[in-house]
Order: sequence, then C-alpha cells, then structure tokens
Amino acid sequence: MLSHSHLLLFKFSKPVYTRICCLHTTSIRFSKQKVVKRFRLADIGEGITECEVIKWSVKPNSVVQSFDPLCEVQSDKAAVEITSPFDGTVTEILVKEGDVAKVGEELCLIEVDSDEAHVSSASESATPIPSRQPDIQSTSPPADSPQLVSERDPTPGHPHPLDPSHSSASKGLSRPLANVLAAPSVRHYAKQQGVDLTLVAPGSGKEGRVEKKDIEAFLSAKSAAESVRPERSGKDIEVELGRTRFAMWKAMTKSLEIPHFGYSTTLDITRLSELLPIISAGIPRPYSPLPVDSDQAVSPNAVCPDALVAPPPDPTMQYTKLTFLPLLIKTLSHAMLEWPLFRSSISSPPNSSPNQKPSLTIRPHADIAVALSTPSGLYTPTLTAVDTLNAYDIMGRLRRLQYLGRQIPCALGPADMPRRGGTITVSNVGAIGKGEYAAPVLVPGGGVAIVAIGRAKWVDVVPESGVGISQRRLVVGISWSADHRVVEGAELAAFVETWRGWAEHPERMIGSAI
Repeated sequence: MLSHSHLLLFKFSKPVYTRICCLHTTSIRFSKQKVVKRFRLADIGEGITECEVIKWSVKPNSVVQSFDPLCEVQSDKAAVEITSPFDGTVTEILVKEGDVAKVGEELCLIEVDSDEAHVSSASESATPIPSRQPDIQSTSPPADSPQLVSERDPTPGHPHPLDPSHSSASKGLSRPLANVLAAPSVRHYAKQQGVDLTLVAPGSGKEGRVEKKDIEAFLSAKSAAESVRPERSGKDIEVELGRTRFAMWKAMTKSLEIPHFGYSTTLDITRLSELLPIISAGIPRPYSPLPVDSDQAVSPNAVCPDALVAPPPDPTMQYTKLTFLPLLIKTLSHAMLEWPLFRSSISSPPNSSPNQKPSLTIRPHADIAVALSTPSGLYTPTLTAVDTLNAYDIMGRLRRLQYLGRQIPCALGPADMPRRGGTITVSNVGAIGKGEYAAPVLVPGGGVAIVAIGRAKWVDVVPESGVGISQRRLVVGISWSADHRVVEGAELAAFVETWRGWAEHPERMIGSAI
C-alpha cells in the first residue's frame, strides 16, 4: 500500500505518462547526515608555499571516490595530480584554473556521509549539514603563511623521480597528464586497467593520440616483462648503468682532476620576496596563459591593428607567476658582467706538451648552465647571454627546459646544451628536501665555478652590532665550488659579495631593466 507523498513517473511504450500522487508521512530525520570536508593544498615538498592550479578534473556536483583525480597543480619543478581522499560529492570549487593557491588554502568542498568521515586533522575541518543542504559555505579563513618552510604540515616531501622507493604510479605525476591525447573512453579504459597514459603516449593514432590497442600492447609488454622478472630470492642483482648515468660516472671521475675551493654564505632575499608579487602581476602576453584584459577605454593598438596579430606563444614557456630562481640568475649575470674571470672558460692547449700553458677564453656575455634532474638522469642545459634577457625571458626558458627534461626519453637537444656550456652552473637543490647547504662538484668543461642554492627560510636576524631588536628576514644558503687552478679564494669571496649587492638590493636593476 502506498503511504508516502511523492511523485512517481512511469513511461510506457507510447508517449503516455501517468502520475500517481499520495500523502507522504515519513520524517527526514532518518536520512543520512552529511558533512562538508574542506580539502586543502598540502605541502608537496618542493620548497615553495604556493602552486598554480592548471586543470580541474571535476566540476561542482561531481561524484568522486577515493583516489579519483581532483585537479592538477604546477610548481616551479613539476606538475602534480592531486587525488581525492574521500568518497563524496564536490559541492564547490574554491580556486579557479590559472589561479595560484597557497599551501594550506582550501581548494574545494567535498560533501561526504557522516558515518564515513574520519576525524578531522589540522589541515581539514568539517561542518555537519542536512542531506538536502549541500551548499553550505565554509566560514573559516584559509591558511596563509609567507614562509617558504611550513612548520605546521608534517607531510613528507614530493619523492624524487629517481628514488628507488618511488612507485611507478607516482612517477607519472611529474608529467602533465592533460597533454596526452586520448578519447574519454580510452581514458576510462586506462583507469580501469591502472595504466598511466603518460607512460603510453605518444600513441599510434593521429597526432600521437593514444588508442585502446596502445594500452593493450602496453599491458602485454608489461605482463611479458613481469613473467621473466626474477623473484626475490635474497641474492644480489647486478644492474648495468644507463647511458646518461654512465656519462655522469665518467664526468665525476674526471672532476677529481680539478682542485676545488669551497665557499658558503647566505643571501638576504627579503626585498626580492617583496618585489616578486609585483613583477608576477605584470607577466607579458607571450608568457602568460591568462586572457588579456580588454576593458580599456582606449586601445593601444588603434593606430596599428596588425599589432594584435602575433605568432602563437609556446605553451611550454608560459606561467602565471615568477619564482626566486630567475631573479637570482638575473642578479648573478649582473655580477658576472663586473667580473670577466667568471665569464671565462679554460681553453684546451693546442698540444699535450707539459710546457704548453693553458689559456682562458673570456666571453662577452654571461652564459649560465642550470643543473636539471630528470627521470633520465642529470643534465646541465645552458641559458646563453643571460645578461641580455629579462626575468620573464629567463622564467620562460626555465619552464621550457623543465618540460623537455620531463619527457621520456629526454627531449633536450644540442641547442639547449651547447658544447661549450656555461661558465657558471647553478643547482637549485633547495627545491627538493629541506637542505640549506651542499658541496657541489665542478666537472671539466663545466666552467670555472658552480653554486648550489639551498632552501629559503624565515629567520630572526640580530643586528650586526648585537644591540637592537631582531628582524624577521628571508634568507637562503648558497654553496660555491670553484676551480682553484684559475680562481683564487679571495676572488671568489669578492665575487659573491658583488652578487650579494645585486640580490639583496634588487632595486638596482631598475636602471638596466629587469
């Protein structure tokens, strides 16, 4: 017997519909209670406090399950896909695509069943709501800390792609899944089979599109490899070094011929941190993926409309914010212009006679190599004539090099790694882990010096006189190694002080256009 008030709709073979109405007497107190979980951006362990949201994989009112992809975020080192920790419904997206979210900031709201919700942690909070009110907004303010080192989030850092404990499932997170061409049905099939499409691309379809047969071939090859894989028997296994790692073996062996001189200090980049958001707000059109604001009363291109027609930008060089690295590289190039010694490279003698003196080749511009850790190994692509580039150009070139390095196999070419390389190499080791100092190694042909930039952190600095109130400053550790055959210790120390003058007083660059 029908005793509840609800509306039923029956559809017959013909377009005839019948309505059955009856009185509803059941209370809603038996419906499941819902809670809203505020999903926040966790620390991905790359020494930064914010990431750009590149792409959302869900929409409001989308039903998600645990480990379903929510969005993809981009830091200055890697693109990471963030998955859902809950089973529920996405009620609201709080950070739009192209916007920047800080660590601890709320990304979206997910409504879950109260009986499935776990105890909220420090980075998550829940608000109980009735089951028919999924649009309750969060009233707690987002976490906002200017520090580069989070002291509240104990989440371990993002695993290195060459870490032996790094699972194959997580390796694909460092490459942009959105760039893989595949039909939705193929993506669904790959998800069912547990296949990372970035490991299959490019496929056999048009323009590298991944087809279902490509996934089946990948699974067959994987099954064949597992069938011949030896079981763990407690015995030693010998693994031959790959081509890139063997090249590193030979280079490090040759580095023993170079007498190294080490020098470490810190740079106060507080003023750079104040300048950074101002520069990021004015990213020029070729490097910005965001649409240009056209709400201008007077068009600057009214006289020459053809100026609006520009070549399509390279998407691998686009970004929505600058990081400290391009500014530090730019300030370093200013110091190199003042010191010809650090714009020089050792020239090979014409013969192997012990009486033949080596010579130095001094270059007119600042050529700086960048250490780039990739899934294929360690590479040192070169940024040529950095002194002629501005901070936006440097950031765009760094983004392009990072994109090419993430490809498998590595897509860096001879133009990215010229034979003579840079005269100074920069290694941004602070992007992985919490290391502040290092002992970089200089290899033959790698210039006259190498610097390792550690992870920046906020510290309380007491005045040099020892009297007065301490100030909160953002400092970063730098570690140098120089070729002591041509660089004296006093010269390296004086050169670093010249760099300090530019890095700690970035307003000096206004005269030479940042």
